[in-house]
Amino acid sequence: MNGSQYQREPELGDGLRLHLNENTGGCSPKVVEALRALSPMDVAIYPDYGRINEVCAGHLGVDPSRLLLTNGLDEGILAAAIAYLQREPGAAVGAGTGAAAGSPEGLIAEPCFGMYADCIEAVGGRIVRVAPPPDLAFPLGAVLAAITPRTRVIYLTSPGNPTGLLIPAAAVHALARAVPDGLVFVDEAYADFTEAHFLGELPTAPNVVVGRTFAKAYGLAALRIGAVVGDEAVIARLRRSLPPYSINVAAAVALEAALGDRAHLDAYRAQVRESKGRVYAVCDRLGLGYWPSEANFVLIRVGDRATAIVEAMRQRRIFVRDRSSEPGCAGCIRITAGVLAHTEQALAALEDILCAVA
Repeated sequence: MNGSQYQREPELGDGLRLHLNENTGGCSPKVVEALRALSPMDVAIYPDYGRINEVCAGHLGVDPSRLLLTNGLDEGILAAAIAYLQREPGAAVGAGTGAAAGSPEGLIAEPCFGMYADCIEAVGGRIVRVAPPPDLAFPLGAVLAAITPRTRVIYLTSPGNPTGLLIPAAAVHALARAVPDGLVFVDEAYADFTEAHFLGELPTAPNVVVGRTFAKAYGLAALRIGAVVGDEAVIARLRRSLPPYSINVAAAVALEAALGDRAHLDAYRAQVRESKGRVYAVCDRLGLGYWPSEANFVLIRVGDRATAIVEAMRQRRIFVRDRSSEPGCAGCIRITAGVLAHTEQALAALEDILCAVA
């Protein structure tokens, strides 16, 4: 896999990390308490996942048999590729995206999370990319047209990254019907910032799974824990693709503590909503295009100054993401909207820089 796009440490050291959509306020204090309470024997033995499976399943409103906890949502994405895209015996061997025509296909709608293509390629699948329309809305017709008898997995993100746009539930159902022997993976990494979810639709779509992460709203990015929910048989198939103890004990106890602190989550979500409102207001005042977001970030079109703006922000130790090289995102940057004070500092710097480079 290409790890370069996932490098975390900014070159100028500590600063405002508004480039990876992390929780900019930190995890719940109850998480730190739970980690401090770990005993030497807790660390010395293999973890028992029974309790955290029950707690997380209850939180998501599903039976534990329909839940797979993963080492970050990335591991769930990889599990889907392993389970559905392994090259069939006797298939010709190709290389990268030019794999043989007989290779199982993984379909992605651009722009999207780079891990989808990396995982498809890692298991020998053929990557099929669907270009976005100018407004970056989900191109259902084009995705349906790209499906072939070799399509095995369709990766979707709702809310989308980097757009923050939702995929209608009807579109997901249409794709599920189009690949009855395949899997539709709905990545809901940013579900905690929106009220629109596909999770409740799963009983009527047995070949759809929903992925969740506890990195964003709950602030557990460094502990690496996510979840995949779906039909019991599909989850069992994904589970067979993964090692038995990929969730460490620290992640397990931290997740239980985080899920138990609803007040902390609600307070951070409120900060995110207010931050996005401030971003929209500044963009409107400056005449910048943007996409109203259902996630914890905003995609802003700043034009051909994008790279220069990102670098100027970096020099001020404010790190935002240059998305201008992604399909449909020419001239765009993405800013995490988290703690309001951080957002205001970033917006003040952005306005100052825009005046300087105009």
